[in-house]
Amino acid sequence: MKKVIVAGVGMTPFVKPGQSKSYDELGAAAARLALADAGISYDKIQQAFVGWVYGDSTSGQAALYRVGLSGIPIINVNNNCSTGSTALFLARQAVENGIVDCVLALGFEQMAPGALGLVFPDRPSPLGSFIKIADETFPDCGEVPMALRLFGGAGFEYQQKYGTRNETFAKVRAKASEHAVHNDKAIFREPLSVEDVMSSPQLFKNLTRLQCCPPTCGGAAAVICSEEFARAHEMRQDVVIAGQAMTTDFPSTFEENSMIKVVGFDMTVRAAMDVYNQAGTGPDDVDVVELHDCFTANEVITYEALGLCGAGEAERFIWDGDNTYGGKVVTNPSGGLLSKGHPLGATGLAQCTELVLQLRGEAGARQVEKARTALQHNLGLGGACVVTMYQVR
Repeated sequence: MKKVIVAGVGMTPFVKPGQSKSYDELGAAAARLALADAGISYDKIQQAFVGWVYGDSTSGQAALYRVGLSGIPIINVNNNCSTGSTALFLARQAVENGIVDCVLALGFEQMAPGALGLVFPDRPSPLGSFIKIADETFPDCGEVPMALRLFGGAGFEYQQKYGTRNETFAKVRAKASEHAVHNDKAIFREPLSVEDVMSSPQLFKNLTRLQCCPPTCGGAAAVICSEEFARAHEMRQDVVIAGQAMTTDFPSTFEENSMIKVVGFDMTVRAAMDVYNQAGTGPDDVDVVELHDCFTANEVITYEALGLCGAGEAERFIWDGDNTYGGKVVTNPSGGLLSKGHPLGATGLAQCTELVLQLRGEAGARQVEKARTALQHNLGLGGACVVTMYQVR
């Protein structure tokens, strides 16, 4: 198995729907940024894995044809919100197993305003089994948007189980906004207080509007290569993928009538355990995390799934400031999905970009001091979870 280097990363600024360039332009721009960061030309790329959720077939080709026409395999990937990390997972596998030496992982999304909904209402939804549990748990909430019902329901269950205050979830959003102030590629950069978050319109159970990530447009990419390739082309070799795992749903997702399980808790636990074992590390070794905070509720739940704190300890973890600068582990220094934005296909690779910059010491005002081990968590309902660990060599 070959050592896998993240030699180049790049992302476009994330913007509101209607304010972005087209998806192919976003993808091409992100790819060029990653190639420039790696210091190589497109003709050195041997394969490309390209992720997007909302678009027609072969959108990956449409984006990369703007960069070059080299005849390489371009494999399109769609795995809901974990799409970008799925492209990264495939790229890492290809290099680690010696199939190729240099791969591009690319993700982009051109989204429409408003909550996510069905694109093909004339056929069964892939999320039908998940929505059924939400409908049975909250029978009078059929008009609430799907993702809000699922993740809001999970947060409500957590709150009922541990007595967590509404303000605790709002504190997560306030933290995200404080981090995003220093990220020029984030969509929302205004600092928010707990009171600001609490006073925004209530949407479902304990969640207000400011606790939900916005639909966003953008692109992100990474150049993945072998150690030998990096050395031969005089590319930087300082950041490696030390462990990576992808999981899909287990029987517990559907059999335990738990909204927390429905939104991927067990997938995250298993993937994180696999990654810690691969890297020979544990949660206490992690300096910085980019995790999937599509809603504040999911960030709270994910702290425990990743082992950053114990069961029922998230509230104390948050109020003690252990999730931010000066605490145990800095979570979402980019501002996360809540403040940076969530262009579905690009999110996983935007997380990768942030963590690589952190490990290089190139994150500017949001730099995590002495960051050497970074953990990434990217979740898609339907479902798939990708957890990746990066380390400085």
